[in-house]
Amino acid sequence: MQEAKLTKGSAMRALRRRAGVVASAAALLCAGTVLWMPSQAWAESDAVKALAAPPPIQLPLKPSPEFAKFPRYAGTLGTRPIVLRLGPKTDDPSGVHGEYQYTDSGEVILIAGDRDGDTLEVEESNDGTHITGNWVGKFAADGSLEGERMNVDDSNPQEFNLKPQTAGQAVPAAGSAGAAAAANAASPASQPPASNGAAAAPAPAPAAGGHPVGGVSNLQTGD
Repeated sequence: MQEAKLTKGSAMRALRRRAGVVASAAALLCAGTVLWMPSQAWAESDAVKALAAPPPIQLPLKPSPEFAKFPRYAGTLGTRPIVLRLGPKTDDPSGVHGEYQYTDSGEVILIAGDRDGDTLEVEESNDGTHITGNWVGKFAADGSLEGERMNVDDSNPQEFNLKPQTAGQAVPAAGSAGAAAAANAASPASQPPASNGAAAAPAPAPAAGGHPVGGVSNLQTGD
């Protein structure tokens, strides 16, 4: 009888131990699931963010093929020669965007903003993310563009004077010795004085129907 009681007690203890092991295993399994699920969710979230993030901009900036077809303006910003490519945005009736390039160093800077009639107000960025300056200028009847470029806090104003380049006119090469002179090539050259007292020959009249290509008439913000 006593032996039967001992056997029954041993069986009960064995069952309790087995139940404890099963409960512990279940608790560990649940804990592992809880730990795994957030890590999986974080991995999926990072993957989605990676797919949604725009591709990084390669620095230094290079001339964009998108802006190559835009009207070109050549001249100076402060004392440095530049070429500006500026055209309309397709998703904004008054928006314009493009880039300008220092022809003495080849540095490219993005530019975007608005044109209201003859007034141009744009911001610039040297990395595609941070604003590095502001432009305020006006277009003249001949298509030339004049105004001031300032830092973000409106300090260090620099005048810019740009003229539209005609079709086929070469873009000044970056770093070339004659870049500054080439940047102003859009302006008419002065007639040299005639020798031996002869009167200077008048400049040839423009061909009938001719007009500058790449001037203000091509910068239609409603396109």
